[in-house]
Amino acid sequence: MSDKKFSAVMGILVPEIVHLIVENYPEHSETTAMNELYTSKVYSILEDESTKLWHFSPLTLFNMFDEEKRTGRFEWPEEA
Repeated sequence: MSDKKFSAVMGILVPEIVHLIVENYPEHSETTAMNELYTSKVYSILEDESTKLWHFSPLTLFNMFDEEKRTGRFEWPEEA
């Protein structure tokens, strides 16, 4: 995938994941949610196009983020 297309995909995924974080963690502002997402291991893998993590839905990616936040780790979904 070209960098331009990948940037477009990330531009769609990230706001949707942030929205889910704010929805599920009401104490988080949008800024806090973005900061937590950007510093997560899930995001560091997501931003590497070659991992193909961007194929997952925003909900699946949020669930991975949530698991990492709660337990300090996460598992790749079985659909991977």
